[in-house]
Amino acid sequence: MAVDPIIEVPVTKSVDLQAAKSEKQKAIDDWLPITGSRNAKWWYSAFHNVTAMVGAGVLSLPYALSELGWGPGVAILILSWVITLYTLWQMVEMHEMVPGKRFDRYHELGQHAFGERLGLYIVVPQQLICEVGVCIVYMVTGGKSLKKFHDTVCLDCKNIKLTYFIMIFASVHFVLSQLPNFNSISGISLAAAVMSLSYSTIAWVASAHKGKQEGIEYGYRTHSTSGTLFNFLSALGDVSFAYAGHNIVLEIQATIPSTPKNPSKKPMWKGVVVAYIVVALCYFPVAIIGYWAFGNTVEDNILISLQKPRWLIAMANMFVVIHVIGSYQVPVYIKTQYFS
Repeated sequence: MAVDPIIEVPVTKSVDLQAAKSEKQKAIDDWLPITGSRNAKWWYSAFHNVTAMVGAGVLSLPYALSELGWGPGVAILILSWVITLYTLWQMVEMHEMVPGKRFDRYHELGQHAFGERLGLYIVVPQQLICEVGVCIVYMVTGGKSLKKFHDTVCLDCKNIKLTYFIMIFASVHFVLSQLPNFNSISGISLAAAVMSLSYSTIAWVASAHKGKQEGIEYGYRTHSTSGTLFNFLSALGDVSFAYAGHNIVLEIQATIPSTPKNPSKKPMWKGVVVAYIVVALCYFPVAIIGYWAFGNTVEDNILISLQKPRWLIAMANMFVVIHVIGSYQVPVYIKTQYFS
């Protein structure tokens, strides 16, 4: 009986390319792990998002409101909250929009949308500019808050330049930046989230206790058309900065386990909703009560307007330092993926 010869089917070029891509992706994941293991819970999403979003920008919201006015200011605050929540939901949904594939990094999602090369050119420069800018702002904010704490608790001490406080703040991150992955900064992120809620509460409670100041006005800070326009645009920038945080959504979701029956978007979205409730509890009271108390004389940092009680203001500034330490580590971790 004749036996049919075995016909070898050649491996197609597409299969080879797919295998090569898988090996390449595995090598990248091993080299730059998002997390040691994908075992994060929904509350990890909550405090990571709070840490990423509720930063020192919340303290400038009363100042932004003074440049916008009551009506436009409150409307923009509410619209920003709704729009950023909606766009964050879109990011959560897109994390696993391709069956069997998780877009753990922004550039991966960009490459899927725009192609291997164009996706990198579009996404990576913008993300790096965003992360570098945030790190610079946090570095200066951390140094300023340290100096404010020092000057508040020690009135008779020798004046120390802001530069030295920024260097002290930077030295902390020289150590923390050696941590290997997202899991290792969970405790820092949780502490930062608690601190953000704490100093925001101090800011609006102290403003409410101080009460409406005598002779304050709620009109625009300048009377010229050009000045009002530029202040309005500047205030929009302050509000946008306060609602930052989308730059690490995919990386946060990458720490959560996922199965076809229980995709990661469910616990991730649950954490996001909790985080946005915390954001509302921080942002709206600080902005509205701070502007109500000081009007258009409010400083660009509400804690500067609040001089007393000294111990409470000193504590709030130290809370800002602790929070910014945690917030700074998130963009540092993202940047290392591109600069390593």
